[in-house]
Amino acid sequence: MVNRHQVAGIAKQVKGRLKQAAGNATGSRRLQVEGMSERIAGRVRKAYGDVKDKARKAL
Repeated sequence: MVNRHQVAGIAKQVKGRLKQAAGNATGSRRLQVEGMSERIAGRVRKAYGDVKDKARKAL
């Protein structure tokens, strides 16, 4: 079962990829960096959701 942290994490990763692609297309270093940081934040949030889900299943 997917929880809200996992969904939010995946959404943030997608948003980061889009922002990074826009930065690559326009040559904007700022957008590229923002996209990378959002992707990382999304991975962290999804990982938190994964751990929370595993803990719930273990109990």
